[in-house]
Amino acid sequence: MSGWGKVRCRARAWRAARLEWKAELERWKAENERFKAASRAARKRGETPAAGDPGPPPTGFALLPWLLLGMGAFSNLLQGRTPNPLVGGLGLFAFNSLYVYVTFRSFDRAARESPRTRTALLLMGLLTTGLALGYGGSWLMFFPLLGLATGAALRGPWLGRTGILLAAYSAALSGVRGDWSDATNIGYATFLSTMVTAAILGLSEAVRELRAAREELARRAVEKERLRFSRDLHDLLGHTLSVIVVKSEAARRLAPRDMAAALSQITDIESVGRQALTEIREAVTGYREGSLTTEIDRARSALSAADIEPVFRRSGTPLAPQTEALLGWVVREAVTNVVRHSDANRCEIAVTGTAERVRLTVTDDGTGSPVSRPAPGIGGTGLEGLTERLAAAGGSLTAGPAPRGGFTVSAELPLTAEEPAPALARTPDPG
Repeated sequence: MSGWGKVRCRARAWRAARLEWKAELERWKAENERFKAASRAARKRGETPAAGDPGPPPTGFALLPWLLLGMGAFSNLLQGRTPNPLVGGLGLFAFNSLYVYVTFRSFDRAARESPRTRTALLLMGLLTTGLALGYGGSWLMFFPLLGLATGAALRGPWLGRTGILLAAYSAALSGVRGDWSDATNIGYATFLSTMVTAAILGLSEAVRELRAAREELARRAVEKERLRFSRDLHDLLGHTLSVIVVKSEAARRLAPRDMAAALSQITDIESVGRQALTEIREAVTGYREGSLTTEIDRARSALSAADIEPVFRRSGTPLAPQTEALLGWVVREAVTNVVRHSDANRCEIAVTGTAERVRLTVTDDGTGSPVSRPAPGIGGTGLEGLTERLAAAGGSLTAGPAPRGGFTVSAELPLTAEEPAPALARTPDPG
């Protein structure tokens, strides 16, 4: 490539750096305006302005005022006390340009770790060495500036060793070019600027990352609670409305020939409705815990009202409350599907326990269709939600056609669930 081509490449590189600097400036202005607007809004509401907001993120502008350390060298140039002022002026301009380039790129992780930034930092070191050996005096103050750029651009385990080596190197060159007492001051200032800059910027970055993680955790908690509530409403209302519909149909059939029996069904409908209101309030507050015995009693009532013969068998040791709560959800969902979709004449609910695990099986002799809109694998949204609940507690759920016809839902759980019932009641289910 010709010399003119190299100049054009260099010019394009400088233009790209200038555009990047302007883009960073615009981002900083926008973030600063957002922070000021949030502070003004907080003051209008009578709150502490931006109490939890650390403000706009730091940029290279935070390190620009330190360029004033080079004012002594600039003053020597203006006063004509610097030999070869053209070389000194070009060196001063090049150093400041590299300093701005490195510091502005140091506030972006990807740019900070790129080879271009490391190359620019190395060029700064070479240029600082040349200016210090050539001029000495005030030009030695470029070493603390080099330390600032190094602390901004370097992070990790090599930072401490780099800071010590850079401090020793600057002290040695300062001793060669000047007084050894000045060398101690230059070395100390270089080490301090390197480590303090890295510590402050690293702490600021860690605080922002922790704040972002906290906001993400809060967002996920809200999303999880919304999904928990939607699933609880699906499980509660799906079962309750199915029972109300079945009992209403029974009351309509009984009314012409047995008004007392019809009134009994209507009384049950009122009781189911009141219980549903209570359960919905408990679901809203997140304190609902199911009971296997209660759900079996409700299942018996719902199945009898739908002219389905209920059969119940139970054996084994007493269960922990969270295990009973989970199995109660399984009974509720399985019986709801039997009443709504199976066209069965008989439904059997069996609970058997061993020394380590408990098994619940709900089997009907109907058509073998668990839901009206089956999903691949295990059925509809209710069974999918139950699968997630039981899996979170170390159990499992299987559902499918029974060998002799009908449909079977089978749940297994350890005798002591791994997660308490309230937390399980919050397991997300988009149904």
